[in-house]
Amino acid sequence: MIKQTLIDFFSSHPQKSLLIAYSGGIDSQVLLHCLGALKTQQAINSEIRVCHVNHGLSVNAVKWQTFAKTQCQLFGLPLDIIAVNVQAVAQKSLEALARDARYQALQTVSKSGDLIVTGHHSDDQAETFLLALKRGAGLKGLSAMQSEMTLGQQLLVRPLLTVSRAEIEGYAKEHGLVWIEDESNTDERFDRNFLRHQVLPTLNQRWPSINKTIARSAEHCVEAQQLLDELAQQDLMACQSSPNKLSVVDLNKLSQARLKNLLRYFLSCHGFLMPSQQQLMQICQQLNAQADKSPVVQLAECCIRRYKGELHLTSIYHDLSLWQQRVALARLADDKPLNVSLPDLLGWLSFSNLSAQAQENSDWQSVIKKPAEHQKVTICFSHENPRCLPQYRQHSRPLKKVLQELAIPTWQRKRLPFLFYDNELVAVVGQFVCQSYLAENSSGAAKSDSVFTLSWHGQLPL
Repeated sequence: MIKQTLIDFFSSHPQKSLLIAYSGGIDSQVLLHCLGALKTQQAINSEIRVCHVNHGLSVNAVKWQTFAKTQCQLFGLPLDIIAVNVQAVAQKSLEALARDARYQALQTVSKSGDLIVTGHHSDDQAETFLLALKRGAGLKGLSAMQSEMTLGQQLLVRPLLTVSRAEIEGYAKEHGLVWIEDESNTDERFDRNFLRHQVLPTLNQRWPSINKTIARSAEHCVEAQQLLDELAQQDLMACQSSPNKLSVVDLNKLSQARLKNLLRYFLSCHGFLMPSQQQLMQICQQLNAQADKSPVVQLAECCIRRYKGELHLTSIYHDLSLWQQRVALARLADDKPLNVSLPDLLGWLSFSNLSAQAQENSDWQSVIKKPAEHQKVTICFSHENPRCLPQYRQHSRPLKKVLQELAIPTWQRKRLPFLFYDNELVAVVGQFVCQSYLAENSSGAAKSDSVFTLSWHGQLPL
């Protein structure tokens, strides 16, 4: 039964190399033994490799690593061992953290085109479904595990999802296999173990086919989710103004249910975790906030912000208002630029003399008059709204008004570096230089010792 299941499954993936995710437990041991036997019998012709991930969470971790080496030598299969460091994180289970670390490790070892193979079976599927039900998950969560799913550049496959734990145990006994018993699998403080030892045995005693019916329900959820995704794709085409923006006018044309479905889909397209029901409601309320407001809802990994009739998807930005950096332009050498690293992944600024080699691959660049010897040069992200005269204007205005004129979203105005000489604004880096500091405004031709080139290298915020 198990052999034929594997033969049938991998017949649709001919010539694909296999990377077995091997813990040494009974599931992965049966998977290893059966695939190894099929390879020897030439029933499958795939290249087979093995990866054991040492999570370092058990006192027996080193013993399990040694066991993995021994078993792979017996089967004549190459083994990679990857050690990961799983650190506790608030509001996330240790099981989930270990799983994420394991999958990341498997991706680093896998080659292009590999199938990453796990030993998940129908009992695991039932547990996953019930855990999602306990969390109040939607259709995507209740879809449980898929037999195939994308994992980075590879495909993660679970060929034994239709096989029961009892069948796996029967195979292991029939072939006299030995395996690791992870002591944590009996700890019922973990929800999955509680379901495994207390809930599912009772359900199976009452309804012996419960695992199959749960799997069928999960398949129905998959189909329903596919329909919702198709609808969301259509709505996204109608509402998306750019990869990270949605039109508020078009969003308001949708029913509440379609709006929330689209928002979930939009976030999933960018690889972010799903928002809670409360967060979704907050985002929906943003749509009709007062026009002069720029509301924001912070999610686990990103922010949804409204500005000028659009919802913007952004990163979570740090407060930069207290950051500042003095720049010693007196130290500027003819042949070497002076670089200033900016915070929060904003790249760096480069100050260079005109005689220095031209800056390449910069996102913004301008030639600026040097300060007087006594003036202090500062880069910062805060200001007291000074009046300024940008190079493109004929009259001065307060800086806040100028930034509004440029239609820069409110949160990005706090991420623009300002260049000051003492308390006088010289430039808003990435946007403009004040007219009195432009090199062309110097009396006569600009001399190389009286001006410098300022370049911004890194992702501009707009």
